[in-house]
Amino acid sequence: MAAKPGQKRVIPINSLYVAEPKIYPKSISGRFQRWRWLFVWLTQAVFYGFCWLPWNGRQAVLFDLDTRRFDIFGLSLRPQDTIYLAILLILSALALFLFTAVAGRLWCGYTCPQTVYTEIFLWIEARIEGDRSQRMKLDAAPWSFDKLRRKTAKHFTWIAFSLWTGLTFVGYFTPIRPLTEAIANASVSAWEAFWILFYAAATYGNAGFFREQMCKYVCPYARFQFVMFDADTLIITYDEARGEPRGRINKTQSGAEAPRGDCIDCGICVQVCPTGIDIRDGLQAECIACAACIDACDQVMDKIERPRGLIRYATENAVVRKLGRQDIVRRALRPRTAIYAAIFTALMLGTSWSLAHRADVQLAVQRDRGGLYRETEDGIENSYQITIANTAETTRTLTLSVEGLNAARIIGRTRFVLPPAGTAVESIAVRINGDRIGSLHGAQPIRFRLQTLDGTTESIEQKASLWLP
Repeated sequence: MAAKPGQKRVIPINSLYVAEPKIYPKSISGRFQRWRWLFVWLTQAVFYGFCWLPWNGRQAVLFDLDTRRFDIFGLSLRPQDTIYLAILLILSALALFLFTAVAGRLWCGYTCPQTVYTEIFLWIEARIEGDRSQRMKLDAAPWSFDKLRRKTAKHFTWIAFSLWTGLTFVGYFTPIRPLTEAIANASVSAWEAFWILFYAAATYGNAGFFREQMCKYVCPYARFQFVMFDADTLIITYDEARGEPRGRINKTQSGAEAPRGDCIDCGICVQVCPTGIDIRDGLQAECIACAACIDACDQVMDKIERPRGLIRYATENAVVRKLGRQDIVRRALRPRTAIYAAIFTALMLGTSWSLAHRADVQLAVQRDRGGLYRETEDGIENSYQITIANTAETTRTLTLSVEGLNAARIIGRTRFVLPPAGTAVESIAVRINGDRIGSLHGAQPIRFRLQTLDGTTESIEQKASLWLP
C-alpha cells in the first residue's frame, strides 16, 4: 500500500521473512532405508576408524600440515605432488556429473555428511524422546521434570557425539594417539583445542538444529542440480496418472460411485520426508532422493492391497511413456553419460598408472633467497635448501652429487639414510674454486643428482643454477 504524502512508509519486520516450522520426520523402515543405514555405517566406519589404523609404525591416514606430508596407507604425497590433488578434485567433479546425470541426488540421500549426521542425530532423538508424534507432544508440553530430563539427555548425547567427531577430524591432521594423550593430560595446544571445538560445534549445530535448512538454502548442489538432469535421469517420482484423483478410502461407497486413484491421501510420504516436502507436487530442489517416501508409500500400498511403486525411482520418460526397467537402464547409457564415464575412466587409469610408476624418492631444490652468491677464500658459493623424501615402505640410503660444472662440488652433507616415508631437509652449499671460474659469469646450469646405493631406484635429477660474479 502506498504511503500518503508526508507519511513514512513502514514495513513490518515479520513480512521480510517466513518462519520455517520445525520438521518432525517420522521413522520408517524399508529396503531403501536399510541401504541408507548401510552407507551410514560404512562412511562412519571409515571416518572414525582409519585414523586409528597403524601402518609401518605410523598412522595409516594422516594429513600432516606441519611437515607438509600426506600419508594414505602406503602412499606418501608431498607439496610437489599437488597435481594429484588437482586430479582428485577433477575426478570428484566428474563423478558428481556422472552420478547426477544417471541417478540424480544419490550422493545427498545416502552419503552426504549433512544427511548422514542428521540421520544419526534423528536416531538419537527418537531413542530418547520417542517417534514423531511423541516428539511433537513433548515440544508442545509445558516444562516438567520428564521433559527436562529427556531434553538434557538428548543434548548431552549430541554434544558427546559431536566432540568425538571433532576429535576424529583433528586426528587426521595431528596424530590421534598423541592427541588423545594430550587431551587426557590437559596439555592439548590452543589450535588443536580450537579446531576440535569448532568442528564439534559445526556438527552439533548443523545436524541438531540446521538440518534441512542446509539442504534448502545453503548447499549449492541443490541450486544447480537441475542443470545436470534430463528426461532420462533417475529421480523419485509420483505416478500422477495412477494416483489421481486421490482420496481416502470410504468403505460405504462402491468403486463405481467413488472413482479415485491409488493415492489415499494419508500424508505419510510428507511425514517421513526429512526436508518436509510433498513429492506429489513434483520434483523439487529440496528433495534429497533419500527414498523415505518410497518405503512409506509401499507399506501403505501393501496394506490396501494395491501394487507398489506409486512413488518410485523412475525417469520422466519412463513415467510418461510407461517404460520398463530394462528400457530405463538402456536409456541411461546415452551419449552424455558415456562421455562422462569415458573421461572419468581414462583419468582414473592415467592417475593410477602415474602413482604406480612414481619414483620411490623425491628431490626438491630451493635456492637461498638471501643472496645470489657468496665469495669465500677458495672461490664462489651458492646456498641451497635440499628436501629429500622417501616415499617407499623400506629404508633408503641415498647419495647427493652435483653435475654440470666439473669444478663444482657440494659443501655439506651428501649421504642420507631415510626410513619409510621419511624426509630430510638440509642446507648445503655448492662451491667452485676461484682458479676454475675462468671466463664463466652469470647463471650457470647445474644438476643435482640423487641416487640410491642399493640400486633399487633410478637416479633422480633436479635442475638448478649456480650464480657467478
